[in-house]
Amino acid sequence: MARPTATSRALSQNFLADRATAERFARLAVPQDRPIPLLLEVGAGKGALTVPLARRCRELRAYEIDPRLVPVLRGRLSGTPHVHVVGGDFLALRPPRRPFSVAGNVPFSRTAAVVDWCLRAPALTDATLLTQLEYARKRTGDYGNWTLLTVRSWPRYEWRLLGRVDRRGFRPVPRVDAGVLRLERRATPLLDDAAYRSWRSLVELGFSGVGGSLHASLRRAHPRRRVDAAFRAARLDPGALVGEVTPARWLRLHEALTA
Repeated sequence: MARPTATSRALSQNFLADRATAERFARLAVPQDRPIPLLLEVGAGKGALTVPLARRCRELRAYEIDPRLVPVLRGRLSGTPHVHVVGGDFLALRPPRRPFSVAGNVPFSRTAAVVDWCLRAPALTDATLLTQLEYARKRTGDYGNWTLLTVRSWPRYEWRLLGRVDRRGFRPVPRVDAGVLRLERRATPLLDDAAYRSWRSLVELGFSGVGGSLHASLRRAHPRRRVDAAFRAARLDPGALVGEVTPARWLRLHEALTA
């Protein structure tokens, strides 16, 4: 087993070492029936994902923050002119203006920042990321609970957990398994821009915790009788915890409260 270097520890680097997993990830990130003209890879590392990803897209820009790995990557990919290895921090990148996808084995300590970058990129179509399994499960409601970030962005993005990756497939071996998180922009948003603004306000109020319950929080902005009616329309108990409310039921709440 390879020993972790000082840089790998500082950057939270766990390199994927299992080829079968890399191939499976590439198929999930770039389905054959959905050709991708431009793919950005975050955390290219030693190229375990870069090589199979390169076979499935027209242009690949592989970003690697560790300067020691950049020459290795460039040498390994010298025969693939449509792949450009970029040394530097992916998070410092200005998003492309044309449609693009993101894929990669994300350093666990930078997962939230990478996801936030993706959500802020206007031309992003989708992102497929290897993250801590717990993070992927939380963001996709796999625990039966939903987070503010997921619910707030739900009208524009679909969040899915596509699989689990055993921790023993990485070097150095992390303490936890990984998950394949898929974030996909909806071709047609569930709400228009005006409705989305009121949606964000409603969801943020609901998750604020003010009042001690979701029902009480929403009553700060709406009459009790309307909140009661909205809960009935969404088939929610007044004592429901905010994290237990699915995005579908949030949509029903929003519809009832903004009618």
